Amino acid sequence: MSLTEQILAQLPGTLAQLQNADRLWSQYRSGTLPVTPVVTSAEQPLESVEWDVVICGGTLGILMGAALVQRGWRVAVLERGILRGRDQEWNISRQELQVLLTLELLTPEELETAIATQYNPARLSFHKGIELWVEDVLNIGVDPVYLLERLKAKFLAAGGQLFEQVVFEGAIVHSNGVNVQVNSLVNSSQHESVNNSNTNLSSTLTTFKTRLLLDAMGHFSPISRQARQGHKPDAVCLVVGSCATGYSQNDTGDLFASFTPIQNQCQYFWEAFPARDGRTTYLFTYLDAHPDRPSLADLFEDYLRLLPDYQQVDLAQLTFKRALFGFFPCYRQSPLKPAWNRILPIGDSSGSQSPLSFGGFGSMMRHLQRLTDGIHEALEQDLLYRTAIAPLQPYQPNLAVTWLFQRSMSVGMNQTIAPDQINQLLSSVFQEMEGLGDRVLKPFLQDVVQFPALFQTLLKVSLHHPALVAQIIPQVGLLTLLDWMRHYVNLGIYAGLYRFVSQQVQHSERAPSQQYARHRWLDALKYGSGNDWHSQDSQ
Repeated sequence: MSLTEQILAQLPGTLAQLQNADRLWSQYRSGTLPVTPVVTSAEQPLESVEWDVVICGGTLGILMGAALVQRGWRVAVLERGILRGRDQEWNISRQELQVLLTLELLTPEELETAIATQYNPARLSFHKGIELWVEDVLNIGVDPVYLLERLKAKFLAAGGQLFEQVVFEGAIVHSNGVNVQVNSLVNSSQHESVNNSNTNLSSTLTTFKTRLLLDAMGHFSPISRQARQGHKPDAVCLVVGSCATGYSQNDTGDLFASFTPIQNQCQYFWEAFPARDGRTTYLFTYLDAHPDRPSLADLFEDYLRLLPDYQQVDLAQLTFKRALFGFFPCYRQSPLKPAWNRILPIGDSSGSQSPLSFGGFGSMMRHLQRLTDGIHEALEQDLLYRTAIAPLQPYQPNLAVTWLFQRSMSVGMNQTIAPDQINQLLSSVFQEMEGLGDRVLKPFLQDVVQFPALFQTLLKVSLHHPALVAQIIPQVGLLTLLDWMRHYVNLGIYAGLYRFVSQQVQHSERAPSQQYARHRWLDALKYGSGNDWHSQDSQ
């Protein structure tokens, strides 16, 4: 029996979940995951449309649902299971939570209650290299159970409707709406608005007719998979971990740590932070979807083998509360553009995170204000055809430039580089970032790249570590570097244009349809240049 099997046997059902995840990961590696055509089109219009917005995927979709229903729209959220947050906290930085107050989704008191854990400081360290500490970055642990319960209650109170245990089966796009088809796992669990208690919809409802369908079903959305035509991901972040008790008292965390050289054609990175019921530790690595890449079970075995050295603890001392594992596919063609009229991917379905991050809650929070405002305007003006909603998921050069960073932290299956090359590179880069200060370091750690910070960092690294820079070119490949240069130049252009255009757009008067286009262009410049991020001191 493997070490993984021994440990996971303590957690009922977890080993089977790992095996299921590995079967899916194997299909991605082998390119055998089938593409099911779940979206079709029809020429005739729908006779009636019941909803303004239907959101498939409730875990993060409830955030968007709660925001839109407060704007007065008829919103239904569909969830394949029971809408309940997981037991493991979502880690985020405090300033990223302010959007919940701005959109009046939570009161200040509710927000504080939602924060389950806080810690400071957090460490970055690299094998045989630099160790540095930062404060107030991804140091807040939000309680998903409480947060989703509050959002669900406010969504329902404002007139939204939630349908649980319904599985998305398909969608037919008509000229005036989308006919969303679902299957009930048991009976559709329907929660009616307290203000609409007389509404009596059947629990056997299998279709929803809506003006707009939002796909919030995540990385493995069948709609997104069809839109991407089954293409293999360009990169993957493989993650395993656990939450356990038995560690020595430690109120600090690790944001990005490495204590080993390259092994198994992977550079292993670690995260750690306090949790309400123990300490959470993750092992993650960046790689491609080559058939010979390790399974999640293999990576979990390495995680358990290395954990004692990483946390200076004997496995026998630990009581495991839960195991964590998954893989996050990333595509260069992201965010995903709408492939049909009236269907918009949001969150992980759109791939609106960099290949360095796990996406999920943090990515949704970052774009929540932008998407809420944009979708609201699109609904008001009935601009729901494909080319009109495409600007709601614009090209973002500040995310595109991170593909070079991801590639520089991964090793090809048939590639040979020095065992400590990645550690040396990261140590040098973060050393220069530390010297440039928090306004350079902190945005990057929160998945935000800004042109001035990137320019300064690259300049200092090139001047002080020319040999390391020379090693990157054969590792990442010349074509990758040339493609990165295009995004780097665009990042500079977006930064300059945003500063120049923002005041003019905000004070100009245009027809509503023109305003919609100009607002989307300004959003693209703002988010594409990383100017949506502000330090806590500047807020």
